[in-house]
Amino acid sequence: MSALKLTPMFEQYLRIKRDHPDALLFYRMGDFYELFFEDAEVASRELGIALTSRNPNAETRVPMCGVPHHAAEGYLTQLLAKGHKVAICDQIGDPKQTKGLVERAVTRVLTPGTVVEDANLSPKAGNFLAALYHDGTSGGLAWVDFSTGDWSGLAASRAENLWQWLAKLDPREVLMSGDAELPDAYADLALQVTRLPTSPAFDLYTASAKVQEVQGVAGLEVLDLADKPGLVRACGALLGYLAATQKHDLKHLGQFVQLDPGSHLILDEVTERNLELFRRLDGKTGRGTLWQVLDQTMTAMGGRLLQDRLRKPWRKRAPVLLTQQAVAMLHDNDALRTELRDGLDRVYDLERLSTRVALGRAAPKDYVALRESLAALPALYSLLTGHAELPDAMLQTLARWDDMHDLAELLNHSLVDSPPPTVTEGGLFRSGYHPELDELIELTEHGEARLQELLEREREAHRLPKLKLGVNRVFGYYLELSRASGDEPPEHFIRRQSLKSSERYVTPELKELEDKLFSAADKRKSLEYSLFQSLRDTVAGLRERLKSMASILAELDYWQSLAEVGRREAWTRPQLGDDTLLRIRGGRHPVVEAVQGRAAFIPNDLHLDRMSRLLLITGPNMAGKSTVLRQTALIVILAQMGSYVPAAEADVGLTDRVFSRVGASDNLAQGRSTFMVEMMETARILRRATSRSLVILDEIGRGTSTFDGLALAWAVVEELARRGGGTIRTLFATHYHELTALEGRIHGLRNYTIAIKEWKGEIIFLRRLVPGPSDRSYGVEVARLAGVPQPVVQRAREILEELECHRDGKGPRIEARQDLLPGMIAPKADAPQAAPPCAPHPVLDALREVRVEGLTPLAALNLLQELKSHLGEDET
Repeated sequence: MSALKLTPMFEQYLRIKRDHPDALLFYRMGDFYELFFEDAEVASRELGIALTSRNPNAETRVPMCGVPHHAAEGYLTQLLAKGHKVAICDQIGDPKQTKGLVERAVTRVLTPGTVVEDANLSPKAGNFLAALYHDGTSGGLAWVDFSTGDWSGLAASRAENLWQWLAKLDPREVLMSGDAELPDAYADLALQVTRLPTSPAFDLYTASAKVQEVQGVAGLEVLDLADKPGLVRACGALLGYLAATQKHDLKHLGQFVQLDPGSHLILDEVTERNLELFRRLDGKTGRGTLWQVLDQTMTAMGGRLLQDRLRKPWRKRAPVLLTQQAVAMLHDNDALRTELRDGLDRVYDLERLSTRVALGRAAPKDYVALRESLAALPALYSLLTGHAELPDAMLQTLARWDDMHDLAELLNHSLVDSPPPTVTEGGLFRSGYHPELDELIELTEHGEARLQELLEREREAHRLPKLKLGVNRVFGYYLELSRASGDEPPEHFIRRQSLKSSERYVTPELKELEDKLFSAADKRKSLEYSLFQSLRDTVAGLRERLKSMASILAELDYWQSLAEVGRREAWTRPQLGDDTLLRIRGGRHPVVEAVQGRAAFIPNDLHLDRMSRLLLITGPNMAGKSTVLRQTALIVILAQMGSYVPAAEADVGLTDRVFSRVGASDNLAQGRSTFMVEMMETARILRRATSRSLVILDEIGRGTSTFDGLALAWAVVEELARRGGGTIRTLFATHYHELTALEGRIHGLRNYTIAIKEWKGEIIFLRRLVPGPSDRSYGVEVARLAGVPQPVVQRAREILEELECHRDGKGPRIEARQDLLPGMIAPKADAPQAAPPCAPHPVLDALREVRVEGLTPLAALNLLQELKSHLGEDET
């Protein structure tokens, strides 16, 4: 930079850039946003736009790129999606009244966690900015969806609890103190972390003052935050960051609501992932997730509420029953539900619309969307109140209904049907809205007609049929009389120009009309902008009413979505109990069924109570063990959301937590193998499961040696049977058949298997959960079905026979295949002799023939003597 002579513009640019070193600076110059130096290089690369130079002929060139200001939103969306921050630097001075350089300032800093425009948001998902603070003994996690104004938080003494909720929230951006470290278990989360100085960003005194100011309270006791300093610090960091980036007051934020984990069925981030609630195991969203099956919402607000309820089902019976009643009414009334869906489909996102209005960032089209949404409300209310019998939940909701007639009438009376995209172009308001504006509209839209009217009046009043109207740049509009006509000008005509063939005149009336016409366009734009600001302030003042209606519509949408899914998929209303019973008849996996079709899915029954609380499920791979495990957990989650469930019948005892350890993968980046991940997840379950929890475990111990894995699986089964006073409901799928011996030794443990049928050397998966252990794993047969080459399958069968014949601990003696290439078979000089083929033993054959129920004591002694003699012969 030393070799570059700075112009006043560059001095201004660099001064502003110094205040925002971590953001790309969009510097407004005329009709473009320009970027310079390193920012230009980054933006050019990320956006795929040309990189040029501000001074191409200079020795030290300044990289530059730019985008048109009217098309900036699309480019900003790309940059935010890639994790960049963008500082918008606008002209705040009036170029017409400024000599020299126009004053500029950053009017807003866009970050992934603070955007409010629809182009940068997923309609049916929250967009969270979070702040996490922990000082070693206590801490807090606070989060806000700035696009809706909703914010909440959680205090916890253990940092792990905070990190679990952070992982569940999946925020777009998280604020942390500069010295905070990500725990190893969460270091692989795809978080965009913004580091803030511990002081003042997380200062307790400053944070307390900010929280009280934004919430309008005199003390933290009102918010139940007085004894939660860690949470207060996190809240303060959030508010400080929002104030610094948004350059706006935070009055649109709603009331701070602390999360009460005791009110919700807890699903940790591991369970969410394993059950594929929002993402498949491959990380993709959409088809193959429970969310995709459930989402039949018609509004963005309803979609976000559905996501929130799926992430945090209820733990208490009362709210679940209220929801069930509303869902049942809509489930049983197809016509009402269809009309409700059609009505809701006309409603836009009132939450985010009202936020943009409150922040002064709403475009004219947003007000039109608001008007159209309000127009749908009266019909919706009439539809619902016209129903003879409404459940309590719906009655309570409709009691808060507000058609917002006053706002609807204001928007109908004020704005045109199709306003321009920006507020500075004019053409926003209808005629009749404002008297002064009406005159300006008349002038701008009908000015030529007014001039023609004046011309006709002059012709008729003074009998000047040849009088003409003209205009030029020198003195504007004029009246022209031809010399050849011989007409004399009236006294009020003022000569302005004499030409060879004519004379040009003006009149006081023409001059006045001309002044009005020339200034009308600017005056109209200025007046309309002022009127729009006034309209914005009026609508912003009604934000609380809009938010209230948004919550009512979201609730209705949530109920009808669950009803629509339940009706469409032939689900049933579950019974809820306060015990730990879990009884499912004809249960199905909602996602698998949606993919395969109902006809191709085999339902299963399942029963868990105190006498049968731990089901040990064996069976081959691909038979359906994991499906049974997952569908059981999903049915519990759906039931506690108030939803119908995919089963013929279901009786669900309320559950406090669902734990799932189904499948695992290496985390090589953190140096953790499949087995380490598996053990960490298992350890969490064993530490936290309670008497009201549901635990589903699949293949514990498979990531290590056979005996280590068996020992661990055995010990885990015993611990689960012991914890919670022996009441933890557990489904334990395993390939360790030795564990089936625990039935009868551990109270409440029952063996189950997925039925298999062998027919003509083939195996058929029946997908049925039946009592009893599996007789074998069928691994070789599954390998054949998977397409393993036939020679490999046949060789595996031979080796398996040898292994099964030598279970005495001495180990089999298996020869290498004789068709291997020369040099691939080791020399046999020192190799032990292979064991003889495994043949039927006469003692075993004799025992198979014995009918114990008809054997006398004397006959038993004689049989024992005979068997011993056979054993002696064999040893000889």
